[in-house]
Amino acid sequence: MKFQVLSIINHAPHPLTGELAPAADRFADVVAVGEEAERLGFEAYAVGERHAGAFLSSSPTAVLGALAARTSRIKLLTGVTVVAILDPVRVAEDYATLDQISRGRIELVVGKGAEAGHFDLFGLDESRQWDLQKEKYELLRRLWREEHVDWEGEFRPALKDVTTVPRPYAGPPRVWHGSATSLNSPELAAEHGDPLFTANAIQPREAYAKLIAHYRERFEAHGHDPAEARVAAGSGGLLIADTAEEAVRRYKDLYEARVRQSFKPQLVGKAGYNTPFRTIEDAIAGGPQLIGSPQQIIDKILGYHELYRHDLQSVTVDSFGLSRAEQVETLQRFAEEIAPIVRKEAPTTLWDA
Repeated sequence: MKFQVLSIINHAPHPLTGELAPAADRFADVVAVGEEAERLGFEAYAVGERHAGAFLSSSPTAVLGALAARTSRIKLLTGVTVVAILDPVRVAEDYATLDQISRGRIELVVGKGAEAGHFDLFGLDESRQWDLQKEKYELLRRLWREEHVDWEGEFRPALKDVTTVPRPYAGPPRVWHGSATSLNSPELAAEHGDPLFTANAIQPREAYAKLIAHYRERFEAHGHDPAEARVAAGSGGLLIADTAEEAVRRYKDLYEARVRQSFKPQLVGKAGYNTPFRTIEDAIAGGPQLIGSPQQIIDKILGYHELYRHDLQSVTVDSFGLSRAEQVETLQRFAEEIAPIVRKEAPTTLWDA
């Protein structure tokens, strides 16, 4: 298995102290932790895209550009690129530029986005979100694979003899399809033979297993070799302690305060927004959160793998308000005590030369 660190650049007050870090400090933390992730041997670092809520990730291209300049080996991903609200021509240009700067280290995870409100912000009809997603993604595919593109669609003006520049560094970057609650993204990924990146962040694992099973079934039905179906999985945050008891003692107040802080009463009953794992004990026992001793986290990831057969596991260390030093310490423990065992037990050829 390969491992990725993800930040959606949360910018909410600390759940216990109420302190709010300056925006410039949060960006500095993201870049610094990305550098540490490369040093520690993580294969990828991802930056999300949010245009509403308590986040600073409205411009992932800028943040990834800073990371590209400060790193040399680590893959740089998005998490996700909200292609449904963006102009595919602009997406093709921006990320091909990043692909050139990073010398081929860019990969996209595309999705409709998880934060309510961004369709209104961009003057788009949310009820057409999946139509927007499909049309814009399919245009992006063509722009990266073809030159002199002629195209007509519903959601942007027609193109005539268009070749976007720059071209990608060494062919079109891999594009994953982010999936949290709907079968639409797995279907689109399967249709084009693309990999699937399931959120695995809030709901019980059975909900995500359903999405992955649909993807694998449809991947083969569309005529693709099932052995080529790649899957990645997120997680609901990473907190490591020597024992489960220490994890509860050390992180219970922090975890449960963050859950209360992020709870959206207006979205009760809408899958993918509010975690049902409201206590840390519930999160350790059955949630997608990676909380507990190293062995507990190993067992949980391998339990996911038994069900998901995934190639890439994503972890998040900045969602609970940990300081930069605490984030780096957490990633170091993961890299030294967890990752080697999981890599051995769940090998993959993803990103192998």
